[in-house]
Amino acid sequence: MGLGDDIKHNAEDMKGKVKEKVGDATDNERMQAEGVAEQAGAKVKKAGDDVKDALTDDR
Repeated sequence: MGLGDDIKHNAEDMKGKVKEKVGDATDNERMQAEGVAEQAGAKVKKAGDDVKDALTDDR
């Protein structure tokens, strides 16, 4: 995985965390749910990149 992808995925995760916290603070369930979804998406992308890295390192 490239450093740029890692930074992008971490930024997406942080954005999701901020949205979730703002949604909590303002009782905005939609924003909170969007934040949780963004965090989950970032984690899936990170896991996919980890698998790709593991496969390419073995060759």
